[in-house]
Amino acid sequence: MKIDPLLRALSEPTRLRIMRLLAHMELAVGELAQVLGQSQPRVSRHVKILCDAGLAQRRKEGSWVFLRTAVKEKSEPPMGAAAAQLLTVAERDDPAFSARCAEDRRQLAAIRDAREVSAQNYFAVHAEEWDTLRQLHGADGPVENALLAAFGREKLGALLDVGTGTGRMAELLAARARHVTALDKSPDMLRIARARLQSLPADKVSLVQGDFTSLPFSAADFDTVLFHQVLHYAQDPGIVLAEAARVTREGGRIAVVDLAAHEREELRERHAHARLGFSDEQMAALLTEAGFAPELPTILPGDPLTVKIWTARRLPTAPLSEIQDRKTELP
Repeated sequence: MKIDPLLRALSEPTRLRIMRLLAHMELAVGELAQVLGQSQPRVSRHVKILCDAGLAQRRKEGSWVFLRTAVKEKSEPPMGAAAAQLLTVAERDDPAFSARCAEDRRQLAAIRDAREVSAQNYFAVHAEEWDTLRQLHGADGPVENALLAAFGREKLGALLDVGTGTGRMAELLAARARHVTALDKSPDMLRIARARLQSLPADKVSLVQGDFTSLPFSAADFDTVLFHQVLHYAQDPGIVLAEAARVTREGGRIAVVDLAAHEREELRERHAHARLGFSDEQMAALLTEAGFAPELPTILPGDPLTVKIWTARRLPTAPLSEIQDRKTELP
């Protein structure tokens, strides 16, 4: 990192606003353009300057480009850490800059809320045919068998099935769990799941309406947490996995069944996907940041989409404060 490009990058107000947004979350360049009220080409030029200075990093996903900060207050390189600290102090001590940053975050929250409403409308419309639609991601049988194999002979204890949908995975894993909590944000999905799971003993399963970004449970409530074809709907997967870590007991396990990184752009519009799958590197970084120790993934090649199962163990302590700050900063 060199001082001249760093100072040039920080000499423009729009780039300062971008850096404060990125301090809290990874963002698509299109989202930045909407928040800033500028054209995407113009924002892309600002992004290039920030990346060239070593202050930000790009990640391409299909036709979208995501941006994340490359500097943190307590990390290397020292000049980057100093720049991050300076911006934090500026937002705290400069009233005009603070107000501008707060307004940017409110605007971003409104954009994401609109997308969330769109996704919930999609789930409500398609609830009855959800099991059929899910098979677009791969045949159920091989995925379910691979998930059972990934868990091995280990008992699942108190299991949280996040985004249970129609309750298929809760039904599959109930025999290996002491208790299953099936959570979904969609009342339509929960209605179908309740019908599916009604044959289980009443004390064996609980159905809960809730949001995976703010789980309605106490810390360390669960031995096992499952995300089955759910995480690609998350605007910020890091926040979701941090919440999963919060409610997972030390030594407990998480399993994420989802699509490998792909370029099927139509899934964003037609099926409300926020993310076009995940690479192994992405998932390992997300799990590690949330406080899990990743294990080797299971690969289920498909045509055209490959499914992967990522598993991990909850570490004794988890670096959750930074991720939780991202959540609390948004209105």
